[in-house]
Amino acid sequence: MTMIMPTIKRALLSVTDKTGLAGFCRGLHELGVELISTGGTHRAIRDAGVPVREVAEMTGFPEMLDGRVKTLHPKVAAGILAMRSNQNHMEALRTHDIAPIDMVVVNLYAFEKTAARPGATLEELIENIDIGGPTMIRAAAKNWQDVAVVVSPDDYSALIEEMRAQDGRLSRETHWRLAKKAFATTAAYDRAITNRLALVGVEQPEALPETLDIRAPRKLALRYGENPHQAAALYGAESEGIAGGRQLQGKELSYNNLVDLDAAWQLIQEFDGPAAAIIKHTNPCGCASRETLAESYRKALEADPVSAFGGVLAFNRELDEETAREVAKLFVEAIAAPGYSSGAREALGSKKNLRLVEVSGGASREPVVKSISGGYLAQTPDLAKLDRASAQVKTKRAPTEDEWAALEFGWKVVKHVKSNAIVYARAGQAVSAGAGQMSRVDAVKAGAMKAILPLTGTVLASDAFFPFPDGVEEAARHGITAVIQPGGSVRDEEVIAAADRLGLAMVFTGIRHFRH
Repeated sequence: MTMIMPTIKRALLSVTDKTGLAGFCRGLHELGVELISTGGTHRAIRDAGVPVREVAEMTGFPEMLDGRVKTLHPKVAAGILAMRSNQNHMEALRTHDIAPIDMVVVNLYAFEKTAARPGATLEELIENIDIGGPTMIRAAAKNWQDVAVVVSPDDYSALIEEMRAQDGRLSRETHWRLAKKAFATTAAYDRAITNRLALVGVEQPEALPETLDIRAPRKLALRYGENPHQAAALYGAESEGIAGGRQLQGKELSYNNLVDLDAAWQLIQEFDGPAAAIIKHTNPCGCASRETLAESYRKALEADPVSAFGGVLAFNRELDEETAREVAKLFVEAIAAPGYSSGAREALGSKKNLRLVEVSGGASREPVVKSISGGYLAQTPDLAKLDRASAQVKTKRAPTEDEWAALEFGWKVVKHVKSNAIVYARAGQAVSAGAGQMSRVDAVKAGAMKAILPLTGTVLASDAFFPFPDGVEEAARHGITAVIQPGGSVRDEEVIAAADRLGLAMVFTGIRHFRH
């Protein structure tokens, strides 16, 4: 049964973000709530034509130290912290002529905005650390049974609506929800300060932190994890990437859908021109970049239409009607794209179970974190790009221009295939892939075995070096003409000699792309 709390008679307001403030205060005033405020918030409320008292009038003490001290006063703290059910507390308020405060509306100095500004000095960072705000928030949340604490403008409308429906009161459940949100807010604020100040004086600010501090709200409870006996949920604080995607259509997303969508979205970020990627169990079974999105999809699909069945797609352009009608011919689990035309939505609308996810943002620059038994591994994301000028041609024959285009394309794709990884490619099209094999020559064989399109005239991309010549020799049996690999094996000279003997061109990148 819902328990309704006492009537809210007095509210203290001090906000940096004044979004919706005037309307919220007007609603509180109409409900008979006395408003008390400070500084810029007081001026904003007053200028909106809503009656409001200054905190200094209530405390009998002026703001001082350039506004650093405004609400740090016993009359504020006691008014918030006094437990209404405790007779001694209430007697102390009466003795010292302190009015109870029933609602605290506070949001904090925008420390993160200052922290994100290039060149922000230590003095600027320190000056933008809020003191009074977190104090009031925590005090109100501590006394949540008696005080409603509001830390976000997003809650204003619902709170006014609830108070109007309940004669100026809020339910116990609402008080508790607000308190939990308040504690989460101050925790996130302190975390942001700690993380940013840890970088002060550090020569390489992109380095991983001494303490791995991860906090993300639960966005979505999932039916189960990789398997039905595993519980799962989606967490994320950002509005970009797959975790921040907006589902437009289809049944609920599964754990495996999200993992595959992320793999597809990461791959598609490699391309500047129109591109399509098809993912199955996190590995690309098709990828192409052509002049149009529709042609890219057709070329991606023709490489392995069998594996594409039940797969996940990603596009790096708004999905248009022509491409959508092609996609509609295949059973697909989910699609990620930056947008969907009205024609595309209509073409796919009859597929009620197909999940359409609208995603913004490019490749993530956040650390990549994986859990292991007893701890976590963190690394910077693999954002390395191939620079043709720095790549080294190791064979007697250099690649032709067509081979270079194919090698560069294959290198982009193999980066997103599970190691040991091999990709057979043409310019703008992945032809086949050998993924997750225990030996590199087996990856070459697996890719050839999977190939549906002819391999003659393709090139071969390898995510790591060839430890022996056998991988290159095996690929040459299937008609490849050029190879791109990191190099770095103690047998590099043997591998190069094999490529020369077979008439292949071979390029070393000096960069490895293991993906475990």
